[in-house]
Amino acid sequence: MYKAQEFEAHRPRLFSLAYRMLGSATEAEDAVQDAYLRWHGAEPGQVVAPGPWLAKVLTNLCLNRLTSARAQREEYVGPWLPEPVRTDGGALGPMETAEQRDTVSLAVLVMMERLTPPERAAVVLRDAFDYSHRDIAGVLDCSEANARQLYRRAKQHLTDDRPRFSSSQTLGDELLARFLEAAAEGAMPQLEALLADQVVAWSDGGGKVGAARRPVVGREMVARFLAGLFARWANGVRIEIVEANGSPVVLGWEDGELTSFGALEVGEAGITGIRLVRNPDKLVFLANQLPGLSQNP
Repeated sequence: MYKAQEFEAHRPRLFSLAYRMLGSATEAEDAVQDAYLRWHGAEPGQVVAPGPWLAKVLTNLCLNRLTSARAQREEYVGPWLPEPVRTDGGALGPMETAEQRDTVSLAVLVMMERLTPPERAAVVLRDAFDYSHRDIAGVLDCSEANARQLYRRAKQHLTDDRPRFSSSQTLGDELLARFLEAAAEGAMPQLEALLADQVVAWSDGGGKVGAARRPVVGREMVARFLAGLFARWANGVRIEIVEANGSPVVLGWEDGELTSFGALEVGEAGITGIRLVRNPDKLVFLANQLPGLSQNP
């Protein structure tokens, strides 16, 4: 009983690590449970420091899962997006630094799919959990020099793929409010004016619900895509704004069921990216984090 209780004290931190590694709350929960089985089966005296031991076990479980997940995601129908998680309740740990928020943002989680599993582990452990390069080397069973190289290479890949401009939280909130106002009024010229010239919209339906099978690119095309979406919203879709993945997001509820999740990416020229999750399997975890909302009329 005591052993189980001790593990539960580590579970929140382990989940936040696994989610950043995998980009899926469901897979993260499974990985944490696998770590518990290894913890439960450990011989007396085998675990000297529970926290580091569990982090190493879980990281390696995630590395194995990432290898198999890549093949599955290559066959995914349409754009693949991470499974969203509400973050204002501390489900993914502190969000006090830009690095901690970055490692759970949808944009960065998508970019981390391009890293090798060890590179991903290095950047997650360093940026989200403040591990030293020596500690990362211990987790990955490599030299400290190699750990530094993994981290440096990962950060370079992420920097190369990101826009140079980083918006303030205030600007992001303002654009989200104007975006929703224009959508509610059906004011497409005002909406289009908020979009950057090369804005991109990704829609993840997983082949289970209607969604664009390819990214929609360009102000005019994205505006048309959004017009169709907002036409649906006008017919009984209830809108909620919550914090998920480190920033304000839009939720759409239909007949008491969460059916859509939208996150904006903001740059100097306006809204540069829109990520929509509509795959119902990817909305279950988030819906369960929102008790009461699904019951509202």
